Amino acid sequence: MVNNVGLVRPQPLGAVELPVLEEVMRVNLHPALTVVQAALPGMKARGWGRIVNVSSLTVLGAVERTAYAAAKAALVSFARGWALELAGDGITVNAVSPGPTETELFRANNPPGSVGEARYLAGVPMRRFAKPDDIAAAIAFLLSDEAGFITGQTIHVDGGASIGKAGF
Repeated sequence: MVNNVGLVRPQPLGAVELPVLEEVMRVNLHPALTVVQAALPGMKARGWGRIVNVSSLTVLGAVERTAYAAAKAALVSFARGWALELAGDGITVNAVSPGPTETELFRANNPPGSVGEARYLAGVPMRRFAKPDDIAAAIAFLLSDEAGFITGQTIHVDGGASIGKAGF
């Protein structure tokens, strides 16, 4: 099972509105919980299961992302807590934390040559954006039998952005 829902509503700290915070938390968290709860009986009966929560690099800090970063950090926390709870049932739970990923939505907001593109690239030591296939490969691995002894972990698929800037 892959929990990959996301809603971003950027707001500066001084203007964070509680209804927006609640909406972002609800959209990002409620589906993950309810879908896992629905699948859990079958996974437990089989003695095998894989759950991956898609988080975000923003959990490490991002301007105007109070609600989104909190929701994505909660998904990491869900993965850790659920991993402890479900390990004895043969179920692994992990998180994947993508960095800037070249999707249609990302490109609509950060066209090639834009200030936004340059700002994001400056924070990625590999000097490129993730492709959706880069993220999918990490998720596919965590869903596989080969990842059967990995649980409660977060894999940052971010070209090194979570570890700092390279000296260029």
